[in-house]
Amino acid sequence: MKIAILEAGTPPDRLAGRYPGYGRMTAERLCPGHDVSVFRVNQNDWPVDPDAFDATLVTGSPAGAYDPLPWIGTLIAYLRDLDPTKPLVGLCFGHQVMAAAFGGRVEKSAKGWGIGLHSYDIHRAADWMDGQARVSVPAIHQDQVVAAPPGSRTLAGSAFTPHGILAYVDRHALSVQFHPEFTTDYARALIAGHRPGDLDETVRTRALASLDAPDDSARVGRWIRRFLGDPA
Repeated sequence: MKIAILEAGTPPDRLAGRYPGYGRMTAERLCPGHDVSVFRVNQNDWPVDPDAFDATLVTGSPAGAYDPLPWIGTLIAYLRDLDPTKPLVGLCFGHQVMAAAFGGRVEKSAKGWGIGLHSYDIHRAADWMDGQARVSVPAIHQDQVVAAPPGSRTLAGSAFTPHGILAYVDRHALSVQFHPEFTTDYARALIAGHRPGDLDETVRTRALASLDAPDDSARVGRWIRRFLGDPA
């Protein structure tokens, strides 16, 4: 399978030498063994022929889906023009920008940071999921989908993040608010180094402690691979 990964952001400079970019993280954790091409769309690097790819994934980003940046407008138009029968997957910012593209609403949440290991109740299971009732995965976001697109179903959520997983009924698309592509080590380094004025220290301490618990990133990775058409 040929997969286009639309890299919408990069690790902060302080971590760039220690960890791969978000496109490579996504390729290694979610679609190993496939023919993957990474496009830095936040730097206006776009696939010449979107139809040449069998699937598309959109990474996380420090940007907001509502930011007045030219590349975000281009990304929204790009997503709308994709073949709806081919798999499309969004992670964190990807989840949000897909919602914005397809008729939902995204805002900076008044609840503040969703950060650390977050758990989501599964309301309805898709055939690419498993039978367990909850999933726990690292998250780091202020923005949230506050109104799901009309062509979507909310598969999982929490009191903090009601629309944690969206599946689309009018296209072969899936998105998650959390980060199954992040290793625990990277999530810890990212949270630990947030600017002092950007995050309450009590929230930071609690978030870092939460990462000591087991997480379901590998499990969600299997979901996404099955969604893409892999047997496992």
